Amino acid sequence: MMYPPLGAAVIIVNVRLVYPKNLTDARAEMRKIETDGSIMQSVVSQAVPLCMHVEDIPFFAADVIKQEMFNSGGTAVIQKDSLKGSIENTNALIIGNLDQVNKLIMKLGSQHEILSGIGSKIQFVTQVIENKEKVCRHYCCGRHKLEIGKKTYIMGILNITDDSFSGDGLLADESDTSFIKETTNKPSTKKCQDSIIDVACRKAEKMVADGADIIDVGGESTRPGYTAIDDKEELARILGVVEKLVKTLNVPISVDTSKLYVAENVLKAGAHIINDVNGLIKEPKIAKLAASYGAGVIAMHNPDSPIDGDILSHITRFLRKSVDIALKAGLKQENIILDPGIGFGKTVEQNLEIMRRLDELKCVGYPVLLGTSRKSMIGKVLGLPVNERVEGTAATVTLGIAKGSDFIRVHDVKEMYRVVKMSDAMVRGV
Repeated sequence: MMYPPLGAAVIIVNVRLVYPKNLTDARAEMRKIETDGSIMQSVVSQAVPLCMHVEDIPFFAADVIKQEMFNSGGTAVIQKDSLKGSIENTNALIIGNLDQVNKLIMKLGSQHEILSGIGSKIQFVTQVIENKEKVCRHYCCGRHKLEIGKKTYIMGILNITDDSFSGDGLLADESDTSFIKETTNKPSTKKCQDSIIDVACRKAEKMVADGADIIDVGGESTRPGYTAIDDKEELARILGVVEKLVKTLNVPISVDTSKLYVAENVLKAGAHIINDVNGLIKEPKIAKLAASYGAGVIAMHNPDSPIDGDILSHITRFLRKSVDIALKAGLKQENIILDPGIGFGKTVEQNLEIMRRLDELKCVGYPVLLGTSRKSMIGKVLGLPVNERVEGTAATVTLGIAKGSDFIRVHDVKEMYRVVKMSDAMVRGV
């Protein structure tokens, strides 16, 4: 090999790191150097790095995974106690590239049904990464069909409450709540009820004009320390609003409720989505009810007790249970959105960690809704009251879109529409 003589012009060598997340990214990098097409086809999957947790598997399965990853040129790390056979189940960390993991999947698929079952779970995740497997190419809710990946959809929050944490509840003025308080005892005054409905609908119309793609109506606050109300009172607050919005707006109308009675009546009134903060876990019949109406659901992670251990492990386990409930009830894959539940049963540190690792939710295979608007996480980081958190909300929305969120739920629609439009231009190229 001939080298340039000493004293020749200095060669500037530019070395860059690239981070292909899937086959599309890897192919794009290869095209930049104009490599041979046949070479690209044979090596592209080697350019996609993977680091994957496989949790709660038999120790013999972990040992097989370790050996097969070694055979393919990758590696797998397993718990040391599993090597001694002292524990029944264990975890494995698979480290390699897409090509090596695909070889592992093939090996597992030809073995014992437990191993082939584990292989199918790993395969699903790799297909999501490869962009081959998108469980939801559309989100279907009633007569509405929203294309996933085309844009980030904005859900505007319409609280018909008197104690919303954000201070935006339309019943915050005591003079406006009399018809609600009288509902369970005697007929309400129609004039007052109509006034609330009109105010709510005007606010919803403005949110749509400002860029909202969905309106989410809530009749009960879910802020920390909220005062619970019964199902009849919750329905009385929102039913008239839902009935009018369904007739006047050409966007999906979502209802934020965990009560079966409320869900049944708003679906009868024409609502298109049930947004359940309990992820269908506490009231699984909501899923069957939504399926009977062809409605969509949003299932949110909401733990009963403080979370120990890996936060994303807990969230993905919970949401997979929500998905299982939804599918067994007759809902289709395209009727389901998942929400990590920022601010629900989590510390500030856990909420921030979820934001950093939000893209890990892609492995479940469903569209993700992010609800960070004005939340205490933002207030505690910035030291600001609830009415001064628009910039902090904007930061979370931008990161959320970059990490793969398809839906955002916000109070400040006009401002967040601009944030979403700029973020989509950078992240989605639209």
